Order: sequence, then structure tokens, then C-alpha cells
Amino acid sequence: MAGSGFLAAVTGVVLLASPTPAASAPADAVVPCPYASIATIPPTPPSPPRDTSKAPVGGERLGTTGLAGPDGTPAPPALSAMSWVVADLDTGEVLGACAPHLRRRPASVQKLLLAATALPKLDPNLVVEATAEDLALPADSSAVGMIVGGKYPVSTLWYGLLLQSGNDTANALARVAGGDGGVPATIAAMNAEARRLGADDTHAVTPSGLDAPDQLTSAYDLALIARVDLDRPDFLQYDTRPTFQWPAQPPKDPKGFQIQNENKLLTNYQGALGGKTGFTDEARHTYVGAAQRDGRRLVVTLMGAEIVPGRTWKQASMLLDWGFALPKGSTVGHLVTPAEAEELHRTPPSAGAQAGAEPARPAPSPSRHYGLLGLLGGIALLIIVAAVVAVRRLR
Repeated sequence: MAGSGFLAAVTGVVLLASPTPAASAPADAVVPCPYASIATIPPTPPSPPRDTSKAPVGGERLGTTGLAGPDGTPAPPALSAMSWVVADLDTGEVLGACAPHLRRRPASVQKLLLAATALPKLDPNLVVEATAEDLALPADSSAVGMIVGGKYPVSTLWYGLLLQSGNDTANALARVAGGDGGVPATIAAMNAEARRLGADDTHAVTPSGLDAPDQLTSAYDLALIARVDLDRPDFLQYDTRPTFQWPAQPPKDPKGFQIQNENKLLTNYQGALGGKTGFTDEARHTYVGAAQRDGRRLVVTLMGAEIVPGRTWKQASMLLDWGFALPKGSTVGHLVTPAEAEELHRTPPSAGAQAGAEPARPAPSPSRHYGLLGLLGGIALLIIVAAVVAVRRLR
């Protein structure tokens, strides 16, 4: 690639050439994702391996650790994201993916699962009084600036959550949505919602997405969760507002202040619908973004990205352009519906059935053996009795 040597020398980044379309590779080969490698990426926790005894949710091609692209189509752009998905929000078709079921830390895109779980439960007009526990966050944590004892309508907290990615608002919303059970009850509800949606790679530990052991999700799961959120008018209202005036809390804050929407896709990509940004040291950059064009609504999810070859919203826009250019009907899998997820959970397929192997025949039960032996024994006894009678008659 022209200029790649200079780019590598200055930034430590090498843009690798895009591979040929997946159709040209052997059927059992893992096609590498087009990848912008970053030499200086900090170490992150290892991703748990996927359980290969279970069929990948959404289709066999989505079980890959590499690229899944429609046959005979141009390769997607080179990105720094470790995993990503492009999917149609209306048809549920997955147009392309890179390691879609790779499980990693979510960072603040976790707030989309909180929204999917708590939006249906909470009255937007309910006034919430902030507590010290809501504000108990690491010093460098993303926060809107709630004040202990301050009173905020739920609708205001949603703006703080989705525009400014406030971890203080995440705690407050989770506490109120959990009722008497508080934040732990909401975390349990978030995990139940993930399972209902078929987001089986997801395990929530915090409502905000702050790094925690065993807190994981995948690019595929994020697409399932975003699909629910983006179909809600109230979510779109909160998620797409450019600015919001945070209310005053006299006497500590007599005037209030303005917050801005952090999702730059909304102002830089035609047809943008919404999304969410995220970053932590362990997750690196994560992102969800959606747009509509020519009657199609596509969503892009990114995990484990760096800011090369651009910010995550820019990488998402590159994937959106690629997805919109694909012919309608292009697919490598699909986003399962809650009904499909329920069926999968009810009757998980066996490993042999997934591989297309002939189902194992059940071994004959002991009772069948004993019945056969009894029959043969009865016949033998009849033969012996008949022979004795015949001998007696001959005598």
C-alpha cells in the first residue's frame, strides 16, 4: 500500500492488504480479517475461547475466528477492531463479520443492555434523588456530574447516560430500576434480557461497562441488543439529541450546564440513526452505530479497536459504506429473534448434529436382551420336553 512504510515509521501501524473474498478460500480455512495492526497496543485480558460443542448462534459461518463475508463480493475495509459485525436491522441478515462471537470487555456499550432492560420499566417522569453510592466511581471514570441529594427526572438520567456516557447515571438508573433489589437486581435482569435475546456471549457485572472480571460480550451480541434499542422511539429520542441542558441543583450548582452527544457518526454520516461509544483500558475502544440508506437500516458493532485508521465512528462509517454497497440479500448468517433464542435454549443441538454427522443409534436396552434370552430359553425347553415325550413313546 502506498505510503504504508511512512505510516508505520511514524505511528507503529501497518495496514495489511485486504484478503480476497471468502469464496476463494478452501471451505474449512479461516480467512484472516482485513486488519490494521497496531504495534503499540497495550496488553488486554485474553478472550475466553468459544465452546465449539455448541453451534454458533446465528449460523455456522458465524463460528469463525476470522472473516465471514458474502461469496463473490469485495473484501471489507482494513480496520483495527479485533471483531465486528454488519447486520440489517430489519431483515436480521448478517452481511459480514470478523470473529463475531469473540468475547471481550464491553466498556460503555454495556449501557445499551441497561437501556434495553430498564427503559420499559421506568417512568420517564419519576424523580430520582442521587445517592453517594451512585457517585462511587473511580477517579478517572466517565461521569455527567450528578450531585448527592440532587433530584433528576429519569428522562434526564437517560440523556446523561447516552449523550455523555455517565457512569453515575448508569448507577442511579440501575438502582431505581432494581426496586428493593437495587443494582444487583438490575444486573440480574440485564443478564436475563441478554439470554432472552439470544446474546449468549454476554455476562453483565456492572451496569455502566466499567471493567470487571467475567464481564463479557461479543460483536454479535451487541447487534442483537442494539436492534432492540433502535426499534424504541424513546431510545432514539434520548440517543440522538445533539445537546442537553443539565438541570441546576441549587445551591451547589445554581445554573446547570450543557452536555454534548459524543457519537460523532450523527453529525458526520448521512442517514445516521444513533449508537454508543465506549472505552476502557481492558476493552480498548468499542462502538455501536447505525444508519439508513435507500430503505435499508444497517448496524455496525466494533470491539477491541484502536483509533487507526480513524476513530471508531469513522471505522464504523467505512463498514457501513461497504455494507450498503452489497447487493440486497447478501448474508453470512442472521440475528436470531427472541423466539428462536428460546427454542435454542430449550433444545440445544448436539455436537454430532452440528457437524452433520449421522445421529448415534441408541444402544439396545437390557430389557430387550433379557426378553430375547427368555424367548430362546422357552423354545429350547419346548424342544427338550418334546424330545423326552418322543423317547418315552418309542419305549
